[in-house]
Amino acid sequence: MASLVHDYASVDAFDDATRRAATRETYSPVMILLTTIATIGILFYGWFLFSPGHRGDVLPWLLVIVSETILVMHALAGMWTILAGRERRDWTYYATRTALYDPSDPRVLANPDDPTTWPLRLGGRIIDVDVLITVYGEPLDVIRRTAEAAMAVRGRHKTWILDDGRSDEVQALASELGCRYVRRMSSSGAKAGNVNNALTIAKGEFFVILDADFVPLPGLLEETLPFFEDSTVAFVQTPQTYGNLHNFISRGAGYMQTMFYRFVQPGRNSFNAAFCVGTNVVFRRAAVDDIGGIYTDSKSEDVWTSLTLHGRGWRSIFLPVTLAIGDAPDTIEGYSKQQLRWATGGFEILFTSNPLITRRRLSLDQRLMYFVTATHYLTGIVPGLLLFVPALEIFFDLRPVSMDIGIWQWFLAYSGFYLLQVVLAFFTLGSFRWEVLMLSAASFPIYMLAFFNVVIGRDQAWSVTGAKKGAASPFNFIFVQVTTFVFLLATTCVGVWRDLLNSQLTIATVWCGINTVILGAFILVAFDEARSLRRGTAEAEAMDAKSVALSEFLGAPEPRSTPYTRVRDELAARAVELDEAAPSRALNTYVTVPLVKEPVK
Repeated sequence: MASLVHDYASVDAFDDATRRAATRETYSPVMILLTTIATIGILFYGWFLFSPGHRGDVLPWLLVIVSETILVMHALAGMWTILAGRERRDWTYYATRTALYDPSDPRVLANPDDPTTWPLRLGGRIIDVDVLITVYGEPLDVIRRTAEAAMAVRGRHKTWILDDGRSDEVQALASELGCRYVRRMSSSGAKAGNVNNALTIAKGEFFVILDADFVPLPGLLEETLPFFEDSTVAFVQTPQTYGNLHNFISRGAGYMQTMFYRFVQPGRNSFNAAFCVGTNVVFRRAAVDDIGGIYTDSKSEDVWTSLTLHGRGWRSIFLPVTLAIGDAPDTIEGYSKQQLRWATGGFEILFTSNPLITRRRLSLDQRLMYFVTATHYLTGIVPGLLLFVPALEIFFDLRPVSMDIGIWQWFLAYSGFYLLQVVLAFFTLGSFRWEVLMLSAASFPIYMLAFFNVVIGRDQAWSVTGAKKGAASPFNFIFVQVTTFVFLLATTCVGVWRDLLNSQLTIATVWCGINTVILGAFILVAFDEARSLRRGTAEAEAMDAKSVALSEFLGAPEPRSTPYTRVRDELAARAVELDEAAPSRALNTYVTVPLVKEPVK
């Protein structure tokens, strides 16, 4: 009997890649199993470190204990959060989503091919939405792309450009596109102040915040607004997904966020502690009014606003669905400024409003989650401390663990933690990303500076990730890394010389050599970036990469169950019925109420 030959002809709009993405299960059994095994590995490593019989010389032992305690605590918190995660979209969400448009609304019938004019409904009532694009010196073509996409978001809304750069070119662009434009005389409160100023003019019941470089997808409102059927929901946050992953820095910076947005933030829904990240977020206006506006006294206005809202009893939702494509920092300068800003905000919370001791009315779950957030960037300082442990052994013969510990016993405990973390990251990303490892190891000076700034109360100038005002040499920002590299290289040479004399290779030499290679690779990246800046090709490469990513997202088929496709199919079916009853009549001929577009202010 001849076997059936499949010609792989398409049977629907999906191909194998888009179908796999549409059916991906976040909390798969394999993911849960790996997380459970990794948790056991973390506990085993913690037991190994704190066993009195394993203790070595005091100074290196203390360095390792302090560093690894921070890492172990955060790893356990991460595993716990992942295991607690579950899907938040329930029957109420889908029922509300289905009723988001009314197919019999005259304004829908008047513009069946233009869903940007269709009124949005919650609980059968029409709602107003403002889309706010915050601008502060970003290139005009970047702003244009975001503004055009924002106006094309499905569901009736108003698009505003909030220009803190006070640019006449941006104002002309807003006029050309038909966006509303807001310019203020001062930049007080930075981005938060910009949004609060706009809220004195924009009066919608809900508002979206978009950074100038985050291009929204058409379904942004359809996917997020249904959560607001619950009147206690203050905001719905969606992930920061990056499209410009065209070089080492942007890939490292982008992939560093993957675990956070795919598992940690969704897991925090279970603790009502998912926090705002400043863009791609939809707010309920009444909730923000309840706390007196977006928080303005910090560079991390997003986390502080979330903290204040949670303290007032409001609920937050994180939806792990990509609904906007943005730019990751793609230069060492951009990455350094972004991480410095984020880390400063985290340490500010730790030192000025410690979630464990603050008098805010937070639940214990929320206190623990915000404490993890506030201490997260300590994990970035840890690699800097551990870099010097091998040097203590090579120069002073000081070891962090007892000489009685065999190498295989140490390796078993060590790999129980680190190897399983790598396996988990591999499963999450689909492959191992060296960029993440190298960037994490080389970033400790940034977090040390943020920590120091907060301790002494030094203010850090505001900087925007996507703004490009003449990129500086990357070596202006990595003096500490270069100095450390030279020290590690010399230490490794000494270690090799010592091991040759003793005819025995030691872990310290291998460890120091690996650290030297990692930092050396980072410095090579800096040389490559400097060369790219001289050629002036970096920006064009970033724009091209993002265009490709956007095309892939916009070109992916949509499920037939979205509010838009449901109404579109229903209108098409009515048109067919109408044509069959009276073939000469077109769809628009039975519309009795014309659409009146609102004037642009």
